[in-house]
Amino acid sequence: MNQQPKTFRRIVTGHDANGKAIIISDAPPVHTQLVGGPGGPTFFEVWHTLETPAFIQAQPDERDEPGLVLPPPKSGTRIRVIEFPPEGEEIQKLTSADAAAKFRIMGDEKASTSDGAAPHPLMHRTRTVDYGIVLEGEITLILDRGETIIQAGDIVIQNGTNHAWANRSGKICRMMFMLIDGQFASEII
Repeated sequence: MNQQPKTFRRIVTGHDANGKAIIISDAPPVHTQLVGGPGGPTFFEVWHTLETPAFIQAQPDERDEPGLVLPPPKSGTRIRVIEFPPEGEEIQKLTSADAAAKFRIMGDEKASTSDGAAPHPLMHRTRTVDYGIVLEGEITLILDRGETIIQAGDIVIQNGTNHAWANRSGKICRMMFMLIDGQFASEII
């Protein structure tokens, strides 16, 4: 049994010299390694950060929160799954105030960056590193400068970039997100 591993894309976002959100790379992960020879697992090293100690307890408990909260806790992480329905005309008709209200429901009105010049009404930016994995379907990642279609199995590494998600596929898209609290470098604030 000599099967080649199925490839997937790793889309890494960043900022240009003007602080605008861009795609830095869009390719399979660079570092892969077969462990244990033929028949062993292949590791795809997707991304890592150098900080964030998590307090690990013998009996972890889920902390209560007042409702939906978009960002992770300070110095913490958050994992979630989101199902994006196909985008209808009502999304394209959203005003900046409407977009801010939607982010208020998500617990972070300040994340909304929508204005008349935005490439999508639900543009937003958080002070986080987010790992997004498409589990089912496809979705379009929209940045200040550019966009790309992300399909099942693809992974996005969002580095505090201004972005929006648009499901133009006509079917539900399910994504898993791992959010890590971050801090902006002075050149991209």
